[in-house]
Amino acid sequence: MGSNTIRLHRVFRSTPERIYKAFLDADAMTKWLPPNGFTAKVHHMDAKVGGTFKMSFTNFTTGKSHSFGGKYLELVPHERIRYTDQFDDPNLPGEMRVTVTLKNVSCGTDVNIAQEGVPEVIPVEACYLGWQESLILLGKLVEAEIPD
Repeated sequence: MGSNTIRLHRVFRSTPERIYKAFLDADAMTKWLPPNGFTAKVHHMDAKVGGTFKMSFTNFTTGKSHSFGGKYLELVPHERIRYTDQFDDPNLPGEMRVTVTLKNVSCGTDVNIAQEGVPEVIPVEACYLGWQESLILLGKLVEAEIPD
């Protein structure tokens, strides 16, 4: 595992339940996870401890895709998600570990994300930029109050 670690923190005006669901629902993931300029496809998602997932991001301009997947290590409903993540591209070696921690706070949910073992060839600042773009989209999904 590489030494590059990304740490992010956000507070969302939403419930831990809604944010937890957004990380484990395939349709939600395709809506918020791909950074700007990319589309996403979930090839499979078995959101249980020991279950696996496979996704791909496609550059909307060039059509070039990269796929990745991993295994769910820990799922504590509405509190914590831990999973592995690995690119299929051999030029992006190693297994990453992602931990998402959710905490109910007075104005919503405090979210902490740690992504450990980012491949050395990926600039840390590019990861931060991508995650920031994704988290803006996550906010648009989970903070929306839409009447029935």
